[in-house]
Amino acid sequence: MKNKISLKNLIVLQHDQNEDLEIIEEYLLFHKFLIKKIRLYLNEEIPKNIDKYDLMISLGGPMDTWMEKEHPWLIKEKKVIKKFVITLEKPFLGICLGCQILGEVLGAKVVKSKKKEIGFLDVSINKDKYFDKNFIDFPNIFKVFQWHSYEVVSLLNPKIKIIASSKSTKNQVFKYKNHAYGIQFHFELKENTIKNWCKNKEFKKIIDKIFGENSVNLINEKYKDELMTMNRLCKKFLEKFLSDNKLI
Repeated sequence: MKNKISLKNLIVLQHDQNEDLEIIEEYLLFHKFLIKKIRLYLNEEIPKNIDKYDLMISLGGPMDTWMEKEHPWLIKEKKVIKKFVITLEKPFLGICLGCQILGEVLGAKVVKSKKKEIGFLDVSINKDKYFDKNFIDFPNIFKVFQWHSYEVVSLLNPKIKIIASSKSTKNQVFKYKNHAYGIQFHFELKENTIKNWCKNKEFKKIIDKIFGENSVNLINEKYKDELMTMNRLCKKFLEKFLSDNKLI
């Protein structure tokens, strides 16, 4: 008799139709995760029984953490993340906006950055200050895609460790205890991700200003190697993070 495969449940908090799990979804489906996506931008309700989920991921989005009047679901999301991370102590990943929400939930502040970070930029691992085993496969400096004008500051909780920084943003990656990570950048992008993001006219206008009118093709050609490296590092991180939390 074959051993029964234990399926794991993931809940995804999605803030925009064009921002999705990307390469993370491929990896988790390969490892037999059952994925439940909550489209908050359509006012879908977060299930009350969040304790049944083994992993939670909060994705990026065009809004900011303080926009609770425009997006009232942010209030509920913050409460749910607080319960999942602090009370239940379950594995959590916050990417971009999700990273900032996690920071806020943990008592930090989210403030307007002195300098926006948009495009492929370098991030450095703070191995001399704190070594995180889930980032052991990362080089000291690596390139990721950034898109943010706000950032997390004042991470004073003693249970938080700062793992990576950039020239403009100190808290690019931080973790709470060993089960919750805030990741300000995007390393989950696939070849068609930015093309999908450019369905947003404002986004396309900004991207074209940085990369030129044929921005999508130019990015995919010029940064093909960077995208492949980002995906490889993303999978390496997931492998160690999920294994460390006994999810694979």
